[in-house]
Order: sequence, then C-alpha cells, then structure tokens
Amino acid sequence: MMRLFRSRVLRGAMIACLAALAGCSLFSSQDHRYDPAPLTQYAPGLAVRQAWQVSIGSGSGLGFTPAVVGDSVYAATPDGSVAKVDVSTGRVVWRGSAGAKLTAGVGSDGSVSVVATESGQVIALDDTGKIKWKAQATSNVNIPPVVGAGIVVVRSGDYRIQAFDENTGERIWSVQRPGPALSLRTTSQMIVTDRWVIAGMPGGKLMIIDTKNGLVHWEGSVATPKGTTDLERLTDVVGRPVVSGPLLCAVAYQGRVACFNVSEGMRLVWAKDFDGSTGLTLDANAIYAPSIHSTVQAFSLQTGAPLWTQSALKNRGLTAPAVVGNAIAMGDYQGYVHFLSTADGHLLARLSVGGDAVLSTPQAVPQGVLVQTGSGNLVLINAK
Repeated sequence: MMRLFRSRVLRGAMIACLAALAGCSLFSSQDHRYDPAPLTQYAPGLAVRQAWQVSIGSGSGLGFTPAVVGDSVYAATPDGSVAKVDVSTGRVVWRGSAGAKLTAGVGSDGSVSVVATESGQVIALDDTGKIKWKAQATSNVNIPPVVGAGIVVVRSGDYRIQAFDENTGERIWSVQRPGPALSLRTTSQMIVTDRWVIAGMPGGKLMIIDTKNGLVHWEGSVATPKGTTDLERLTDVVGRPVVSGPLLCAVAYQGRVACFNVSEGMRLVWAKDFDGSTGLTLDANAIYAPSIHSTVQAFSLQTGAPLWTQSALKNRGLTAPAVVGNAIAMGDYQGYVHFLSTADGHLLARLSVGGDAVLSTPQAVPQGVLVQTGSGNLVLINAK
C-alpha cells in the first residue's frame, strides 16, 4: 500500500509509480506488508446493482470528482471532455470540450461549470457546454474548482487560493500562504457557501475565507507537522472538509482528525491522532475515514471516541467514503466499490465498475452512489 500511496501523493520523483502498484520498487519484492488484502467472502447485507453507465471521456486522476447539482451531475476527464448527465436516467444532457488536457474538474453551480488545464488555465463552460471564458491561475491547479456565491475558486500549486468572477472570469481576490517543501497530491477539495470558502491546506492548516473580499476569517490547525525531515513533516489536510450543524471537521495525513465548533469561534471540540489519506465523511452519529493503509475507522461525531475499525480492505487504496443509507461506499485500486455498515463496519456488498483504479470520491445521491471510474466512465450504483 505504501507503494500505491506514494504514487498518489508525493510530488516530483516520488509520483513516478502512479499506476504501478506492483511494478514500483520502493520496497523489496519480498516485503509483503504493503500487499493489498485479497477479496474475502462475506454475507451480503445490501443489494447493489449498476443502474446506468456513461462514458465521459478518457482517463482519470486525483483532481477529478463529479459535481452533483440538483438532479444533474457534471463530470470531466483529463482528455478535456466535460459532460452534464441526468442523475436518474444517465442521459447525457450535453457534452463539451475544454480544448486542452485537464488536471482538475469539475466545479459547478448548475449555471457555470469549471475545469483547469495543466498550464493553470481556468476554463468555464455555460450550461450548454460552450466555453464561456478563460482565465489564468498563478500556477498549476490539481484540485477541483468550486463555484458559488457568484465566484469561481481555485487552489493552485503555489499555495494560492484565487477567486474569479463567475460571469466574466475577472480575478477578484487572491490569498496566499507559505507552503512546505513537500506537499501531498491527493483528492483535496474545497467548500464554497454564500459567505465562506473553506479550504484545507498543506501543513495541516484549515482556512475560512470571505467570498466577497478574500479576507481570512479564521485559520487554524487540524494537525501540526512533526519530525526532522520534509517527508516526516508532511501533514496536509486531505479530502474535503465537512460540516454538520455547528461542527466543521477535517482530517490530515500523518496528523489528526479534528472537529471545530463554528458557532463558538472555531473552538476545537475534539481531535484524535489519525493517519488520513484521502478524506472523510460523516452522518448524524459518526465520522468515517480510511487510513493510509486503507484501514477504515469510525469516530463518534460528538466526542471523537473510536467506534469501530475495519481492516478487511487493508492496502487496497481506498477513496474517501460516501454515506449511502446505512452504509459507506469507497472505491479501490482494482475498480471495486465496497460497501461497509455504518453501525459496525462489517462488509455488506461490493461491485466492480471497471478494472482501473477508482481515484475520485464517490458521491451520494438519492438514487444511490455515483462513481467515476479510472477509465473515464460515470456509473450510478443503486443500493438497497
């Protein structure tokens, strides 16, 4: 799993093994500690089936997560393809092209959908799939843009968060923080509301920024870097921060999972040491997150007390989870989607959506769960 993890997250030479789970030689072939757990038998507790599948384009990547807006889902692939799909039927409403290779997408509010190219160009499409405007970020963009409150927000590789006018593409504000020598390349995402942009940052930081003027309302630490080397001090917030009532929660690699009370001046409610890798999700009772070794753990939402741990999927390169009824769904490196019970973590179901690694976080919808496959397909799975 360490081989898969490092291929996912470390920049430069350390990401050279991106698709080579078995071929990367960071560890001896005799060392089986990081071998993916084999698929095991279980008593099915959930009926899952593929409701529909549609091709978006070619390829996949860590910066590509479908965006659900109402009854529609917007998706993009690295070859520049962008599409709007009806969630219920799988009907393609429109297809568009950014006209360039992409590194991140898609963010959408249902009127404007935004992607980013490998050169840091930000491209907005209208809701017919036609290009509306193009703008230039200060550096490469590897996490999905977000759209809301009349702005488009991107986080670039130089640790700068930039906002562009949704209608014109004019840059409105920019916020930059000093960054560490090394940072993770994983499935990070931001949140935008009518008032705030919430973004996890390298170095274990979490920021809340005013959507209107870019002023930093609050900045705190999910985790603090430790160790003497740059590698040991990698402590980046991963996945998407999540909000439940007054609580804002996030998880950091080589760090902690933590929840803050928004209504009490961002008071730290609880924090637990945890080695997060791809992000977390929550329901009314618990937070669920896979570790770097794909051991899934549940914590009490209110207190942080550990509730259960499931290691049957160890080293399978799990995505961040999505809550689907009384289950959580996660993709893995072989194209399987696994369903675990929220009550105690036992295996409920699994379904193959293709042979390539699922890198994007599944998205829960009323009809089930949406999964973007490693080969560029969008799949709806019904779960009952």
